[in-house]
Amino acid sequence: MTLAPERTTSTDSTATGPLPSTENPNMPAPGTVNSRLSVTSAEPRPQRPEFKKSGRPNPAAHLTPEQIEEIGHELDAIRAEVMESRGASDAAYIRKVIKTQRYLEMGSRAALLFSGVKYKGVRPFWWIGTAGLGVSKILENMEIGHNVMHGQWDWMRDPKIHSTAWEWDNASPSSQWKHSHNEIHHTFTNVLGRDNDLGYGILRVDEDQKWTLFYLFQPIWHVANAAIFEYSIAAYDLELGGYLAKRKRLSDEDKAEFRKNAQEVVAKIKRQATRDYVLHPALAAATFTGSTRHTLTANIVANLIRNVWTNTVIICGHFPPDIETFEKTSIEGETRGEWYLRQMLGSGNIHGSKAMHVMTGNLSHQIEHHLFPDMPSNRYAKIAPKIRDLMERHDLHYVTGSLPKQVASVYWKVVELSLPPKREGTTRRATILRAAKRAIKGKGGQGRRY
Repeated sequence: MTLAPERTTSTDSTATGPLPSTENPNMPAPGTVNSRLSVTSAEPRPQRPEFKKSGRPNPAAHLTPEQIEEIGHELDAIRAEVMESRGASDAAYIRKVIKTQRYLEMGSRAALLFSGVKYKGVRPFWWIGTAGLGVSKILENMEIGHNVMHGQWDWMRDPKIHSTAWEWDNASPSSQWKHSHNEIHHTFTNVLGRDNDLGYGILRVDEDQKWTLFYLFQPIWHVANAAIFEYSIAAYDLELGGYLAKRKRLSDEDKAEFRKNAQEVVAKIKRQATRDYVLHPALAAATFTGSTRHTLTANIVANLIRNVWTNTVIICGHFPPDIETFEKTSIEGETRGEWYLRQMLGSGNIHGSKAMHVMTGNLSHQIEHHLFPDMPSNRYAKIAPKIRDLMERHDLHYVTGSLPKQVASVYWKVVELSLPPKREGTTRRATILRAAKRAIKGKGGQGRRY
């Protein structure tokens, strides 16, 4: 049996919450966004090998199939306990966050109307407005948009806070993001060749990814990617790279579908650019104390703050050392317990203050999020000790660290893995020179693997 995502149905009230209310029968059932695995093995799975095909140790080799399924049952129980207890306090939490974000954005944009005012050589309204706008964009993208579109709040039956209706302040249209993120990444987490989030197609972030000359320059575009992250994600969700690589082989229908999706992305970017870079700077110019130029730069900096922060949080949850990757063949016939195991081993956390957790969209609890992507984000901190205890009892590494530690480890990893692996009888420099010569001669050095 091949692994396949299966959407939950509205008849499973434990997994998805209450059934649709008679007051709004057309509202989609909760839990219909996140692909949930409900597969089980008809026959016991064999014991996991001690080593992967690459020769690296298998961190779950010591677990028997029965132990893995027992882990799955324990995680199912944790999930059920939380999902059945969702209520007024959870709803109040997300409504408070949304209200705070909207007031913060309005206040920040109001402050920027006076961005031209100078006091003792400083423009205080520019600094206040820029900082506030940057924080509001982070809140909207992380704790609100990302989590709403995961279906975490669908159970509330509020059409304004529903995964099918939310459109976020980001270059990528929500429908395209939900497909690439919810349906593909969260199903095939860290599976080489199946999960495109593993380096986003431009980074080598694991030793089991084959090296090519292309990766030699990844430290440069890793930093550049952080600055324009929302646009990189839009291109990624659009599958722009894949389209350009195989467009000559695509059917007319596939090309038409790509053009349709591309038009959606362009339209979304135009709306955002008009609001941030035309409308609000023009409003500032209409005030005698405002400044088109200063309001424009404030919006640019606020978007830059959001992009860099979002990129930082995501790389810390997916790319630090000790986070595992998996081969395609290893997920054939995968049980629910094994899917849970893969989520735990393929994610990493950031420890910090409550404010930091909110600013990360609670993706600082990336392990818990990958286990239960449609669980309300405010519950992750409460279940984290249980998840850590479960993993430690089964001798599984619970990857976590401070934000500076996780960021530094990822950046070092990006630099280290930009170089070819060490081989007996040759040097890294020799490998790079051979690849460069082949590229210059037009013999496919860019795509050759080492």
